[in-house]
Amino acid sequence: MWRPRSAVVCLVGLGLLVLAVAVNAGRGEYPISLAEVLGVLAGNGDDGQRFVVLELRLPRSLTGALVGAALAVAGAITQAVSRNPLASPDILGINAGAGAAAVAVIVLGGSYGAVSGVIGDVGVPVAALAGGLLTAVLIYLLAWRQGIQGYRLVLVGIGINAVLTSAISWLLIVADVNDAGRATVWLVGSLNARGWEHVVPVGLALAVLVPLALLLVFVLGALQFSDDTARGLGVRVEGARTVLLLVAVGLASVATASAGLIAFVALVVPQVALRLVGSARPPLLASAVLGAALVVISDVVARTAFGSVELPVGIVTAVLGAPYLLYLIARRREARA
Repeated sequence: MWRPRSAVVCLVGLGLLVLAVAVNAGRGEYPISLAEVLGVLAGNGDDGQRFVVLELRLPRSLTGALVGAALAVAGAITQAVSRNPLASPDILGINAGAGAAAVAVIVLGGSYGAVSGVIGDVGVPVAALAGGLLTAVLIYLLAWRQGIQGYRLVLVGIGINAVLTSAISWLLIVADVNDAGRATVWLVGSLNARGWEHVVPVGLALAVLVPLALLLVFVLGALQFSDDTARGLGVRVEGARTVLLLVAVGLASVATASAGLIAFVALVVPQVALRLVGSARPPLLASAVLGAALVVISDVVARTAFGSVELPVGIVTAVLGAPYLLYLIARRREARA
């Protein structure tokens, strides 16, 4: 269905994203003006500017944009499937599972360099991806009771999240101080030193999983009703729910593997997109655009808010998302009352 309001939101979000990428690419020890960055992106500029923008700075912003889009789409799917605005990969424990696996590799491998020497530079991202997938399978099995209920899924996910968070804390306590420092930076979510090797995996995941999710939009809309109504519309409820959750888990795990635990993007962005578009469920395409813009804008704030001190982007998204989580909880409590 053609929704002009959704198209306007997506176009405005894309404009903000391009502007944020250009601003982010212009910051650094060799400052480049916004007009010059836009010129380089359009194919102009001298060799020095093209090298700085395209090789050194643009991969960071693209990684942030792709990670934000992946997290937002994952959150939109989980919230739509569970019919619960509190359901997102970071609340359900999927991100914590990815983080626990990655921290275990960093800590038990002795150091990041040692890990890289043994299993290659993809060791930590692969561990994060595997950890997220295994955690999702565990949550699904524990939440299954002749089907999946939204509240049961959220409660089981919160419990698993608490267990995994405790495991991460234990790993950081027993780790060498240098390994613990590296793991902590990864856990709070950072786009520092991201190159094209980080852009490609999450880009490929988006290229495969987002079109699959868009093909399942009708199924996702049917799942907003009761299971009996969805079956009456010809939807195989459990099979469709499983496929959609696997898509969401894949997106969240790949995003976490690429940039660490960037909190609250998957929780906040789908709800903001839902209100801007005015739809009955979190829109996937608008969520992807707004998620990309939010992460890149948060990275700009993290790099500029405290002068020469650069914060991890996950700290900024947490500051923005935590109050919204409290708002959602309070609103749900008022609705039940």
